[in-house]
Amino acid sequence: MEVLIQNNAEAGCLLGARIIARLVREMPDAVLGLATGRTPMQLYQELIRIHQNEGLDFSRVTTFNLDEYVGLPAAHEQSYRRFMHENLFRHINIDPQRTHVPDGTAADLQAECRDYERRIEGAGGIDLQLLGLGRNGHIGFNEPTGSLRSRTWIKILSEQTLKDNSAVFGDMAHMPRHAITMGVGTILEARRVLLLAYGPAKVRAVAEMIEGPLAAVCPASALQLHPRATIILDEAAAAALKYSDHYRWIDRHKLDWQKHGM
Repeated sequence: MEVLIQNNAEAGCLLGARIIARLVREMPDAVLGLATGRTPMQLYQELIRIHQNEGLDFSRVTTFNLDEYVGLPAAHEQSYRRFMHENLFRHINIDPQRTHVPDGTAADLQAECRDYERRIEGAGGIDLQLLGLGRNGHIGFNEPTGSLRSRTWIKILSEQTLKDNSAVFGDMAHMPRHAITMGVGTILEARRVLLLAYGPAKVRAVAEMIEGPLAAVCPASALQLHPRATIILDEAAAAALKYSDHYRWIDRHKLDWQKHGM
């Protein structure tokens, strides 16, 4: 893992946006795996700024989102399709036909999961997968104790995840209990992974992901197996890392072409 500790979440999101922008400039037809939630919001705002002010071209980019709630139509204000449209897609020149989000209202959810895998394969695989980190160590909606080789499937959300995400639904009673999500195995096939984690609520999950054992109780620990996983943290999220000084040392002594997570 490449661990990059930034002063704050804003600096982390700006760095993450630069990494993605560089990839899109170098590979105009890049396939991006995208995430939703509060963590990447500022990263998306920076990508919009780079597009509008510096001409970053998304016209040939293809995207696949990690997940979607079961039962929410695309127009629902809390659907992840709606989130992506409002917070990124409508502000850049991406072709809507190239944007993919699982259909949580599909009549046959199992068939939708299999089709999503086929669409990713048909696009040539994901060049960079953006991830957040749940406080219980989940990535996508892959909850603790799930398979580390799983594919896109229907997942039952944990009580912790329901508590963490329920505020936007008003209360837990109105929040979906299931989601379609890329599996851990699917995520690990991305050619590069970029994970963002900020704030004191993520301290334990960050420590278990980076320095803990490879274990299904922390699904994000599977990223230890990935050949090119970049983890961007703020100081608060990195507070429990035993080897934080080592990660900073490594970052300071990179060759020019290795710097800034590139």
